Formats: sequence, structure tokens, C-alpha cells
Amino acid sequence: MALTKRQKEVLDFIADFVEQNGYSPSYEELAQGLKLASLATVHKHIQALESRNYLRRLFNQSRSLEVSSKYVQERRKNRQALHATEIPLAGRIAAGSPVEAIEGQDTLQFADFAGKGDTFALEVSGESMIEDHIMSGDYVLVERTQQANDGEIVVALVGGHETTLKRLHHEPGGRIRLQPANSAMQPIIVDASEVQIQGRVLAVLRKYR
Repeated sequence: MALTKRQKEVLDFIADFVEQNGYSPSYEELAQGLKLASLATVHKHIQALESRNYLRRLFNQSRSLEVSSKYVQERRKNRQALHATEIPLAGRIAAGSPVEAIEGQDTLQFADFAGKGDTFALEVSGESMIEDHIMSGDYVLVERTQQANDGEIVVALVGGHETTLKRLHHEPGGRIRLQPANSAMQPIIVDASEVQIQGRVLAVLRKYR
């Protein structure tokens, strides 16, 4: 059974804390760092991770949380995979007048575009977002979330059956406006209860070959 999002956050927090400090966090530090409501909530997550052998706790000792070697190896492999999606960043180039492109030592990591949360990709179909330079056939990287701010480009499920890519706007009277970036198209305006936010767009990818 896969970890829940919150369980993974707890496990990653502990692993990162140990890497940085050489010892495990206290329950108080876990609660503060993860903005958990109470120490009882921390204890519940620790027990769940222990029961699934992701975490080991030494009794009668403080700061005794130990992440399983299997999960540590998985994290290492994931980091290596992220470094594999890294290309040299050769400088900047103007899209107007020519400028000198100076090769630098920086690199561009595609993990930077994916954010730190649960991210997925979608292929765009249609022309409703062309004025935001999102074309049919492009790919969007989407952070999975159920909340978004006004003006953000979101993946929204409307009426429980239609998924669409639009800019989110809250209207008076508990209404939601899903605004296309195409002046030839009309916005979708519905009750907020009819809209479920499934994610917000982090980046757009386009292939020319």
C-alpha cells in the first residue's frame, strides 16, 4: 500500500532533519515543522509508519526515530534520477535584437519546474488558452492541489464530468468563473459547488521535433 501524501511528508521531514543535523527530530519539532495540530497527530503518523516498516523507534530514548534503509535508498535513487534530467544552462538570448550568448557553468534542472509537491503532466487539447501561449499539443506540469488563487491557471473538474484548463476567478454570490485565454471563447461561470480544483499549472513544455 502506498504512503499517503501526509505520511510521505512526515517521513521526508525526518530523513531531511537527520541528514542536516545528525539526529532525529523531536515530536515538537515535527509538529512545528509540518504545521500539525498536536503531538497526538504526530504520534498517530509515527505509529502508522512504524506499522508499515518505514520507520523504527527505539523505546525509552529521545530523538530515536530511524528511517528504514529501504526508503533511504529510494530517496537516493529519486535524487539521482532528478540529476539525470539536468542540462547545461548556456546563458540568455534575446528574442528581438541579437545579443552575445555567453556560455556559463550553471545547469537547468527540470525538477525545478516540477515543484516539491505531487506533480503530474497533461497534454493540452484545444485552443482555449492560446493567448497565454499554451497551444494544443503542449504539455503542462500540474501541481496536484484542491486550492488555488484567483488568476492562476488550474485544472478544474466541472459538474463532475468535464475537465478543463482555465484561469480561476471567484465571483460574487458563490460563483466561479473559469476564464479562457482566447477572446473568441466565453468563460464558464458556475456555482462553486460545481467546480473541483484538481491542480494548478507550474510550467508549460513544447516540443518542436
